[in-house]
Amino acid sequence: MPAITVENPLALPRVPAPPADGPEAVTPRPVLAVSTAPSGFEGEGFPVRRAFAGINYRHLDPFIMMDQMGEVEYAPGEPKGTPWHPHRGFETVTYLLDGTFVHQDSAGGGGVINDGDTQWMTAGSGLLHIEAPPESLVMSGGLFHGLQLWVNLPKADKMQAPRYQDIGGGSVKLLTTPDGGALLRLIAGDLAGHEGPGVTHTPITMIHATVSPGAEVTLPWQQDFNGLAYVLTGRGSVGTDRRPVHTGQAAVFGEGGSLTVRADESQDAHTPDLEVVLLGGRPIREPMAHYGPFVMNSHAELAQAFDDFQAGRLGRIPAEKL
Repeated sequence: MPAITVENPLALPRVPAPPADGPEAVTPRPVLAVSTAPSGFEGEGFPVRRAFAGINYRHLDPFIMMDQMGEVEYAPGEPKGTPWHPHRGFETVTYLLDGTFVHQDSAGGGGVINDGDTQWMTAGSGLLHIEAPPESLVMSGGLFHGLQLWVNLPKADKMQAPRYQDIGGGSVKLLTTPDGGALLRLIAGDLAGHEGPGVTHTPITMIHATVSPGAEVTLPWQQDFNGLAYVLTGRGSVGTDRRPVHTGQAAVFGEGGSLTVRADESQDAHTPDLEVVLLGGRPIREPMAHYGPFVMNSHAELAQAFDDFQAGRLGRIPAEKL
């Protein structure tokens, strides 16, 4: 899991922990629940963990779902992707940790994402897209590991024109904790005055943190955002009461102004650190109707999305591959 890393985290800007006492003290966020992601398959058959399965939407809003894709070591001929398919009404965020993926859409967006890169696609009023491994990876096989997050759009933005952002790993804002015990990759949003490169319609924060064994991370967290943590790999705990978590588990935080994650002192040889994704967003608090590749506000709008797709109004598959 290389993503983007540095030899000396102490050379990076540091995010101070919020004060725990005094007139400016903030309330730590309690852990409301911990859930384990079930496994399944997506697209043409690549393995996924459904990170937020079973979590009530009131705790997820504005996030809809998140899949951990892999981690899987493909043999030659095995790498798989998704066929052409439509989307409307939300944004897809694909963050790649290991491997290579090629994206192309009917609105002209597209590119190749590699280790540490993020592909941010605003489906908006609708488009068709495809995500697949390049032919070279299909021939050779290799390691593949990533995340796909779906972020809802408010009703006022659902029918805007599609947009594509190619966020190279080198543009991600790298930060650390006061003792250098964690590498924080800020992909989108604000953290203690630092801005991630992702441009979002719905205000969110997305961080990939690598926490060294025994290290603890306490970050300031916007009071009006929700708070979620998903463990990509490793063992640790969440909250000030150190609720245990491990690979494939998601934690839901309650209200407060700070969020705490800690790595166990002992980790597996295969996963020397705790790798965790931290997410927060301002809830939209609008009715949501979700079916398949469409996320709208009503069943009537879902039906219209299907009609528009079948009539070819969501775009046409380009004649040439990217």
